[in-house]
Amino acid sequence: MNTPALTPPRAPRDAKAWLVAPALIFIAALFIYPFAYGLALSFRPMNGGGPWANYLTFFTDTSMWPTILVTLKLAVPATLINVGVSLPVAFALRRYSRYQKFATTLLVIPVTLGTVLIADGMLTYFGPNGWFPQALHGLHLYTQEVRLTHNFWGVLISLIVSGFPFAFLLTLSYVTGIDPTLASAAATLGASPWQQFRRIYLPLLAPGLTMAACLSFVQAFSVFPSAVLLGAPAGPTRVMSIAAAEAAFESYDYSLASAIAMVMGFVQLVLVAAMLGVRRFFYSGPVTGGKG
Repeated sequence: MNTPALTPPRAPRDAKAWLVAPALIFIAALFIYPFAYGLALSFRPMNGGGPWANYLTFFTDTSMWPTILVTLKLAVPATLINVGVSLPVAFALRRYSRYQKFATTLLVIPVTLGTVLIADGMLTYFGPNGWFPQALHGLHLYTQEVRLTHNFWGVLISLIVSGFPFAFLLTLSYVTGIDPTLASAAATLGASPWQQFRRIYLPLLAPGLTMAACLSFVQAFSVFPSAVLLGAPAGPTRVMSIAAAEAAFESYDYSLASAIAMVMGFVQLVLVAAMLGVRRFFYSGPVTGGKG
């Protein structure tokens, strides 16, 4: 009796394969096409003069090219402060407790408010007639005029208030993802808490902190509402986004505005690439443990 040949089972079709095409279309529609359109528009100057005329205008106009330095002066300190402060706070709250729940819940509030409402609150509380300057004067702690708004410091404080919760939540997720048995094993070998942090946690956290720094930097570099509401748009807080907005909506030169946006993106790309390049020198393996 001949046994019929068994047909090998057909490989099951990936249930998620049908999502690939819509995802690619979504990415192209929201990211690739606007970038390609803006890049092409930047090489078509409104007043003629060749494809590089807008970029020459930007780098030769003394009211435009310094905006790169102004934006960096705001974005870099805000990034360093947000990531630097979030690390010890997240490390102190790495164990799940009611304090961790309270801190994460409290810090979600600035994220939900947004930069505009944060700026409005800062004008109310930190402005010339706000409660903070009045409290300093009433307690005789500072008798001169307190100016924390409509200047460089107002924008920087706003970037810290709006950016710190984002950096903290990212850092907390990285810290809690590290296997605690690594530090316990080091403690049994005589490592102090500082040695555990310096030799175990910090090398494992470096890649995650780099990513948090990149995201925080991009968020701070694109500052616009805070620079307008809390800064001096025509002076010390004239950032690149303000220059692009003025070119687009005051001069109606969308080609020049696109060129400024391209320069803005290029500066961000260079610094983010530099930070990601430094990340390669740190440990990049698994940091969590499993049951074996």
